Amino acid sequence: MFGLLQRTPLRVFYNAFRGLSANVWLLALVTFINRSGTMVIPFMTVYLTVDRQFSLQQAGWVMGAFGLGSLLGAWIGGRLTDRIGFYPVQFWSLFLSGFVFVGLMFLQSLWALSVGVFILSTIADAFRPANFVAVAVYSKPENLTRSMALVRMAINLGWSVGPAIGGFLAASLGYSLLFLADGLTCILAAVVMRIFLPPRKANNNPAVEEAPDVVHTPPYQDKPFLLFLAMMTLVALCFMQFIHTLPVFCKTQLGMSEDQIGLLLALNGLAIGLSEVTLVYILEGRFHKIWLMCIGALVIGLAYISLNLHATWVGVAVICMSLLTLGEMLNFPFSNSYAMSRATGKTRGQYMAYYTMGFAVTTILAPLIGLYVADHYGFRTLWFLIGGIAFVAALGTYWVGRMGGPGGFQAAGKFVDNAVQTGSPSGTSAT
Repeated sequence: MFGLLQRTPLRVFYNAFRGLSANVWLLALVTFINRSGTMVIPFMTVYLTVDRQFSLQQAGWVMGAFGLGSLLGAWIGGRLTDRIGFYPVQFWSLFLSGFVFVGLMFLQSLWALSVGVFILSTIADAFRPANFVAVAVYSKPENLTRSMALVRMAINLGWSVGPAIGGFLAASLGYSLLFLADGLTCILAAVVMRIFLPPRKANNNPAVEEAPDVVHTPPYQDKPFLLFLAMMTLVALCFMQFIHTLPVFCKTQLGMSEDQIGLLLALNGLAIGLSEVTLVYILEGRFHKIWLMCIGALVIGLAYISLNLHATWVGVAVICMSLLTLGEMLNFPFSNSYAMSRATGKTRGQYMAYYTMGFAVTTILAPLIGLYVADHYGFRTLWFLIGGIAFVAALGTYWVGRMGGPGGFQAAGKFVDNAVQTGSPSGTSAT
């Protein structure tokens, strides 16, 4: 066995996971259980337009309510994380959101669904900034980015399971079971967390100690971080179309069934789950994280433009998803690390709340903009528009690197990250 591990790529794959703490693995398990039940949100737009016969614009309003709740939940979660700790925020977010998911199956009217979805996302997305902080607390200093990639791997492996099962359930048994399954997995994740994952305070781990050059200001006064946040919001606006508008495009333009759409979405989660940690291990310390984020944004934009290659060929959906997955792996793990690198111990929850709120804004804007443009100007115009936004985001992200500070370009070189320059362990940044 050990002899096999000396050979590439097995050795690279093994080394990518080596050294990650046991508690990070447990946190990843909790996240996987939670995300393996992700069935409602990927099919919410299809459910609203096909099963409930709402218009695209009405569906956009419901998903906009989801985004508004996400924004509020991220802010509340970040503030509570700094005040009472990440552990209780994660537990109660998981536990309570499970019951709300079950309750959604009984709502019928447009307004009732909008209010219910708002309450759900407010509770559920309080989990996200707390989860980011938890990764930092349970991680070893030299493994922070890989630890984040591991939790993202759990998210995406769960994503590969949830939509695939959800698509099958929706196509064969109807949408009601999706709400029940999603709710039960949230509650199960909370119970597993309470039993197996030990609570810990942030100041008990050197991974979250303040580095000498960390910006000692709140996030709303950190100009490079605010520009970075704006660019990440644009990237997320593009990326989130694959939840809100891509399923509708696949259903109405390509003639794909719900189970086929579920398998397509599962392709994204499975590919990331199998390869993202290894890719981060290979790239981190060899290329600056800003450059990787720029390239990732461009690839995400190219993914949507590829949908205009052929308006009715199912293969374009596979091409799009493949490019989208690559762009996500190049952008998101390093953006997580960059955001964390700019925070102090006392403001980490706030920084990650702002970071999460950037994504939450897109859950409001992405369905409203995407579905509106598709409804009034067609999907072809939408995909070109998304490609252009991604290009702007790549340029803005490059400018973030030039502004300096933690995570920015250094005088020693623009292409190589600080880890190589300072010789940090395993070629990884200590951020």
